[in-house]
Amino acid sequence: MTPAVQLAKKTGIAHTVHAYEHDPSVTAYGDEAVDKLGLDPARVFKTLVVATDAGVLAVAVLPVPCKLSFKAVAAALGAKKAAMAEPAAVTRATGYVLGGVSPMGQKKRLPMVIDDSARSLATIFVSAGRRGLEIELAPDDLAALTGGRFAAIAVE
Repeated sequence: MTPAVQLAKKTGIAHTVHAYEHDPSVTAYGDEAVDKLGLDPARVFKTLVVATDAGVLAVAVLPVPCKLSFKAVAAALGAKKAAMAEPAAVTRATGYVLGGVSPMGQKKRLPMVIDDSARSLATIFVSAGRRGLEIELAPDDLAALTGGRFAAIAVE
């Protein structure tokens, strides 16, 4: 059981864990989850870790088909600029490997911004902490568990 699943169980929030066989040759992890679980891509959210110009790591959670607006996530975090964090820094701060980074149960609680589009959905799917494992939960529960806030950070 991953730290993300443990956190969901411990807090008693409604959630469902979905597992699939991860293909090690696949590097588009979110797309793989969509395909293998037969989901609407707009309901599957990827977890990206960014570094701000102030040297702060933060988490952006947005739909798999979208791209992250670095300008929008920086503004939501009160920074001037943001860029993708170095992979080694991501693993150190979250305790997860790339492709399996969950917004929940991270080693260090990082500031988090969840794309506004999540609010229109009853549930979303995010990584449950390893490749081939997703957790489905209400967006407001994700925000409550992580201290996340909602902002428009995704672009088509």
